[in-house]
Amino acid sequence: MHLIAGHKLRDLREALGFTMRDVEVASDQIARRTENEEFSVAPSRLSDIETKGVVPSIFKLYSLAVIYRCDYRELLLWYGVDLNGIPSDFAATAPNHTLRSKAFGNVTEIRIPVRLDPGFALQKTTDLGRMIEQWGVLPLAHLSAFADDQYSYGYIGAYDFTMYPILPPGSFVQVDETLNKVVEGNWRSELERPIYFVETREGFTCCWCQVTQGNIVLQSHSLSPVPVRILKHPNEAEVIGQVVGVAMRLGNGWALDPAPAQKERGART
Repeated sequence: MHLIAGHKLRDLREALGFTMRDVEVASDQIARRTENEEFSVAPSRLSDIETKGVVPSIFKLYSLAVIYRCDYRELLLWYGVDLNGIPSDFAATAPNHTLRSKAFGNVTEIRIPVRLDPGFALQKTTDLGRMIEQWGVLPLAHLSAFADDQYSYGYIGAYDFTMYPILPPGSFVQVDETLNKVVEGNWRSELERPIYFVETREGFTCCWCQVTQGNIVLQSHSLSPVPVRILKHPNEAEVIGQVVGVAMRLGNGWALDPAPAQKERGART
């Protein structure tokens, strides 16, 4: 694969009419601008990349992408690094702490159903996987008409039991950043009460909130082992937005045992 990628780079250079010396001169300019010699591509190194399958560093690959007017992502793909595979590899690890995820910004294509079984009906509970007859790839650029910057996405860490069992560890949440003011009210059930995505000095968390006299109360679920926290608002805790969507797995068998840091905090309160 690496040798094929090198041949593609050579073909691209020759198609543009660049010599190896031209590439060196141009990359030297990039190196001077960035004050980083790693961006420089010497003719001997370029020859190794093109003919011996040597993998260029991230810096040299950047220079080649600029000089050849090529998408950096495409060059990564030539070397077997497909950024669209990031969501598929999330299962390789589960962060212990809740975080605000930006990983999807690297994804440029998504796979969507393009043909469903004619028997599919929204009124019935269905195994959706069996209803999808064909999948297709759609460049995310085609969805630009629906672009909306009001949403961000969070991941509930494996040690974050704040809203357990409503939001168990490992859940993904969609956050509407326009709804960043805590709303007070009389809720008929816990499912109606707004859940907020909050950034504190210790990190992120999802919780119910109440603002009073310059403080914000971070209220955990009544079945959660995580204690209530009272912080200065907004100096110690900032409301990013309201959770408006969630994706989670059921039946993970999470043990009701908070992280050590949460235990210590609970012991002090």
